[in-house]
Amino acid sequence: MTSGSELVVPIRTEIDVVIARQRARELASQLRFSSSELTLIATAISEVARNIVIYAGGGEITLRIVEQGPRRGLVVFASDRGPGIADIERAMQDGYSTSRGLGIGLPGSKRLMDEFVVSSEVGKGTVVTMTKWER
Repeated sequence: MTSGSELVVPIRTEIDVVIARQRARELASQLRFSSSELTLIATAISEVARNIVIYAGGGEITLRIVEQGPRRGLVVFASDRGPGIADIERAMQDGYSTSRGLGIGLPGSKRLMDEFVVSSEVGKGTVVTMTKWER
């Protein structure tokens, strides 16, 4: 897998969530995504970035254009040094939330993207890696 352009957006506040969405749209527009696919990407980024603000108090979103053979896509790494997720399987269930949210953040983001992986260690933080491939 080869990488192209990369952008890092620090996430601390709700404003940073909006900035991450905008930067992702700008970067992803270099690829052949429809406007609805760009909206799906922006929505998935909003969800994981908002989780960083709510649960970890800060982190970053790294956006990278990648090529894998003939395929090109956008990889999103959302990382933090927050408390981590004790039960990833439970966190990936619709309706589960440790805050007063709707519990659609992680599972919703997974449905919007083509690939989705969560790795987390309690007390060390969480990394969500999600990819959207050109059709």
